[in-house]
Amino acid sequence: MSDNDVHDWINKQIANNNVVLFMKGTKTMPQCGFSMQVAQILNHLGVEYEDINVLEDMGVREGIKTFSNWPTIPQLYVKGEFVGGCDIVREMFQAGELQDMLKDKGISSNSETQTA
Repeated sequence: MSDNDVHDWINKQIANNNVVLFMKGTKTMPQCGFSMQVAQILNHLGVEYEDINVLEDMGVREGIKTFSNWPTIPQLYVKGEFVGGCDIVREMFQAGELQDMLKDKGISSNSETQTA
């Protein structure tokens, strides 16, 4: 697939799912610590999300980096908006900002679950 084809595919995944996590591994079996941290945060909040294992396709693995202009994986998208990687998601979660963002965008989560 060309870069444009990969970007089109990535764009469709983001457009068709409210929450998308591009990660190494899957939500049930993360393959790196950073991906595991973001998956644990989303699971802790009870957020339904699409997990895309970048290790299954090198085109997607490299394509997501150029798509977002962000050099690392995992990458979290909420309602089409790039949120960030592990450090940003973790800091937002700890400050309650991720929960607020999800609520503002109409994404259901465990409202009684605030910060770690």
